[in-house]
Amino acid sequence: MRAFRATPFTYATLIVVAAILTMPLVFVGSIALSSDATVNTNSFTLFPTEFHWENFTRVFGSELPMGRFLINSVIISLCSVAGQMLSSGLVGYAFARLRAPGKNALFLIVIATMMIPTQITMIPQFILFRDLGWVNSYLPLIVPNFFSNAFNVFLVRQFVSRLPSQLDEAAMVDGLGFFGIYRRIMLPMLWPVLIAIGIFTLTHTWGDFMGPLIYLNDESKMPLSLGIQYITSTSAAGQSPAWNLVMVGSVLLALPMIIVYYLGQKYLYEMDISGGSAGVK
Repeated sequence: MRAFRATPFTYATLIVVAAILTMPLVFVGSIALSSDATVNTNSFTLFPTEFHWENFTRVFGSELPMGRFLINSVIISLCSVAGQMLSSGLVGYAFARLRAPGKNALFLIVIATMMIPTQITMIPQFILFRDLGWVNSYLPLIVPNFFSNAFNVFLVRQFVSRLPSQLDEAAMVDGLGFFGIYRRIMLPMLWPVLIAIGIFTLTHTWGDFMGPLIYLNDESKMPLSLGIQYITSTSAAGQSPAWNLVMVGSVLLALPMIIVYYLGQKYLYEMDISGGSAGVK
């Protein structure tokens, strides 16, 4: 195939599309830097005309414990990332390398669970966690991540299945068992896909709203995604919410994900599940 050659029209199109996609973020930043008077009159502008940086400190001095919300989000997200990386690597490796009767059928059942809508399992899960006494705790949000999910298992299984099986055979000759092979040989090569899984999990759990809304009742245990909603609902009747503080919370919610993606994007690009080349490299 003829190599793609970028033209000035290509760059102009990309600049226009990037500008359109960036405008909502610019508008959020403009509102976050607005004064209370601008909020009361709803006279927002697309580009910032005011620069009230103190809004980023005011949000932590409000009646709501925004600092605690932020810490809760970090605890829930990091524990969930650790659970998904640990369980996905082990389960995906087992499906790719271990031999057991009915393994392929069981893998198809695991993949089939991806077609089940979340809303169907929401009530049974709530009843289960309620009977376990886990409601109003972090456990319903963290523990399920230590059992992986079908998509992450599929990623790891496909990645491992493309790696040379001679690596396992040579390790077995040296006396390593399955867990030793995973820990010493497979795990170092799995880091690109595991880090990608960590980024996917962090993106989901950091901005998750429905899970904390269902299982958490105490304000002190709520994450940032739920705390931002509380800012909009605590204003007096007939009074506009403090949109500048709401947008500050939105920036705090989005900024870590932008930083994580920027730092981890090379691992997303290296995650070649079709050939496992990233692991071999």
